[in-house]
Amino acid sequence: MIHTGVRLALGALVAGFLFESAPLFAQSSANPGAGSVAAQHHTTRVLAIGKLTEKAKSADLPEVLSREVPATLELYLRGKIADWYATAEQTEVVFLLNVTSVEEARALLEPLPLGQAGMMTFDLTPIGPLLPLGRLLKAKN
Repeated sequence: MIHTGVRLALGALVAGFLFESAPLFAQSSANPGAGSVAAQHHTTRVLAIGKLTEKAKSADLPEVLSREVPATLELYLRGKIADWYATAEQTEVVFLLNVTSVEEARALLEPLPLGQAGMMTFDLTPIGPLLPLGRLLKAKN
């Protein structure tokens, strides 16, 4: 567990980089994407947060879960799920997927039994390196 002071310092560092680099994220209207951090960003993983729907309250949930667990474990064993967690409230599942696009993540998750039964939906967020940290490397040179 990260000490509260260290966590605050890390948060301030990241926030500072994001704030200081905000102009880099803006795209020029004359030449969209030219030199911007957004244009340089590349997705290395997808964060998937799954939420149960109202349909999950049905009596069919135990049977669907009995198929969901092995199917999810199969994705993990194939290396598609890097990490999996639950939120502190245990109301959402969080997967860190080893895929490079939201489309690829969707293609893996939608066929799972809970998704097919309409009992779970996923919010998918592409993630990648925090590019403003590259400024630290340039400062050393």
